[in-house]
Amino acid sequence: MINHNGALTSPQSPVFTVHNRGLLFGDAVFETLRYSQNHIHFWEDHYFRLMAAMRIFRMDIPMTFTPEFLEHECLRAVEAQSETVAAWRIRLTVYRKDGGAYLPNTREVGYVVEAKPLDSEYYLASDTYKVELFNDYYLQKSMLSNLKSNNKALQVIGSIFMQEQGFDNGILVNDEKEVVEFLNGNLFIVEYGKLRTPPITSGCLDGIMRKQIIRIAKKLEISCVEEPISPFDLQRVQELFMTNAIVGIQPVSSYRRTTYEKSITLKLQQGLFDWVNSSQGA
Repeated sequence: MINHNGALTSPQSPVFTVHNRGLLFGDAVFETLRYSQNHIHFWEDHYFRLMAAMRIFRMDIPMTFTPEFLEHECLRAVEAQSETVAAWRIRLTVYRKDGGAYLPNTREVGYVVEAKPLDSEYYLASDTYKVELFNDYYLQKSMLSNLKSNNKALQVIGSIFMQEQGFDNGILVNDEKEVVEFLNGNLFIVEYGKLRTPPITSGCLDGIMRKQIIRIAKKLEISCVEEPISPFDLQRVQELFMTNAIVGIQPVSSYRRTTYEKSITLKLQQGLFDWVNSSQGA
């Protein structure tokens, strides 16, 4: 079952018209959420990022869109599922209502929530993870690149290319040839015990898990800086990992001829585990 504007309906039932602006123009924003241990992880951070994206898209934010309301609507989608599993991947999409061409007829919005089962109640990473640079197309250094919107053509094309080449993920670069992020997550490197990640101004997603890792690193007294990273840097650092809201931290095992350690990465994974099992993760 999915939750469309408060109504629970089968995912096989027609929900959108052919005039849906999310379909026609990518005029929609979304959040990908992890539900396990009876709560949505880092809900407050997700909520405020969604509100910021709606404002940048110049969508009208309904008075009903409180944190409590949207969290409840997400949970209703989980509770309506026929399967009984410990963890769910939730996608909350907010789209502008039908009408208009590039200039919309309205700024009013609708929403849809879908939930899919996850394999594990806990963040689960792969043991072997091979990545490669994807530089057929570049990510722009702009505020729009920081958002979770339906404009994801670069990520789709890159994901297909990486699958064809036998890699687990791809690394995106911006128009200044700086390393920015993975196709589906933020990027961190470890160089001589110091954590580095590209700044938001590089064009990377303003990731929720990225924010948590920076917080956890500070708590563990691991130095963390936000500064540009070059493709050359990737071949001389000791560790490389990807973060997103679903897998948490995914260590990279190899990039080209470089293989990586996992010492600091494992400390951060344990820190994340401790964090979400405390009140901070709720």
